[in-house]
Amino acid sequence: MLGVLSLVLPKGSLEKATLELFDAADLTVRRASDRDYHASIDDPRIDRVRFLRPQEIPLYLAEGLFDFGITGRDWITETGADVASLGELAYSRATSNPVRVVLAVPAASGWESLADLPEGVRISTEFPALTRRFLSDNGIRAVVTPSYGATEAKVPDIVDAIIDLTETGSSLRRNGLKILHTVLVSYTELVANQDAYADADKRAAMEDVALLLRGAIAARGNVLVKLNVSAADLEAVANMLPAMSSPTITSLARGDMHAVEAVVPKRGVNTLIPALRAAGARDILELPISKIIE
Repeated sequence: MLGVLSLVLPKGSLEKATLELFDAADLTVRRASDRDYHASIDDPRIDRVRFLRPQEIPLYLAEGLFDFGITGRDWITETGADVASLGELAYSRATSNPVRVVLAVPAASGWESLADLPEGVRISTEFPALTRRFLSDNGIRAVVTPSYGATEAKVPDIVDAIIDLTETGSSLRRNGLKILHTVLVSYTELVANQDAYADADKRAAMEDVALLLRGAIAARGNVLVKLNVSAADLEAVANMLPAMSSPTITSLARGDMHAVEAVVPKRGVNTLIPALRAAGARDILELPISKIIE
């Protein structure tokens, strides 16, 4: 199965996080410079890689210009593109949390719910189609103005409110805005052209790539701890490991010793290891993890 897939990746705010994820998944993206829109991946399943703005990607996938790619649910909803989803990828620009499309208003406006919005309220947004559908569904009569950047700066002298993306809400607060309503929770998604998804070979290759990406995401923030412990101390040591880690315990040939290994969060391992040592653990190793495949 050589060179069967064409892949499109997001240019812009999601670009750095996407490149880091592909690198962690051993699917390193190579290009001449960070301004280059053409790239390659040393993987037999992928023969062409392009970078495009995430708002363009759903439509180009739907048209069959690429087999699969990464974009946000926000842009899939905005464009109404008919694409197949290979599932969510739990990463975004700065965190592992989804981004939200929110209706934000001036903090001093006194508006506390959608019912408080006056008729003819002026709203600026980069998502005009999604916004108009949302307003119609909620019976809100408004003037919608498309925005091409710096949306938050348009309040209050140009518009009354905005519908915009936020990850942490900090930028909105800095601009004197508050979130009145969440319009859409948007995860990053791996999506495909419908015909490519229907092709058994292409779908299998895309699912292989998805498996590697999810494995790299699952490994983030975790390490592998390995140790030896006597039978007398085994229960105490095992009970100190996080319940979610499901430690593997193996009897050793020498004496009454057991080998224990468990995946644990990196955060807190600085206190866990000394505590394990004090409880009787020996030969403790902390190892990095590149992927966790369930």
